[in-house]
Amino acid sequence: MIAPQDAIRARRRLTNRFIAAKQADRLRPFFAPDAHLTGGEGGLLIGAGAIIEAFAAQFADPDFIAYDRTPGEITVDDAGQRAAEAGRWVGRWKDQTLGGDYLAVWRKVTGQWVLEQELYVTLTRDPA
Repeated sequence: MIAPQDAIRARRRLTNRFIAAKQADRLRPFFAPDAHLTGGEGGLLIGAGAIIEAFAAQFADPDFIAYDRTPGEITVDDAGQRAAEAGRWVGRWKDQTLGGDYLAVWRKVTGQWVLEQELYVTLTRDPA
């Protein structure tokens, strides 16, 4: 059986790949229907639909390149049903690069890890 930390890292790699390919609809299964995402500048998105719409809008921006999230520590609860992922993120556009820290909360639903909450904090802003 795969360790929860390894399963979450694999899911994160897939989301990075789908973002780089600008495939918003392929991200939907990674989010719980009631997921919350707080973006790097503090905006709050509630619900998988709103999150996917926001990704699609960014993907339509010709200057957007990709987001890349790199997990650091992943801690799993005693029941093996929830996990906290802390890491670093980078967002790239043709004219700038943003980055910072993030925290994601995963929960296991019918045997699969899905995102319940994500919080991104922008800490760096550099011209391309």
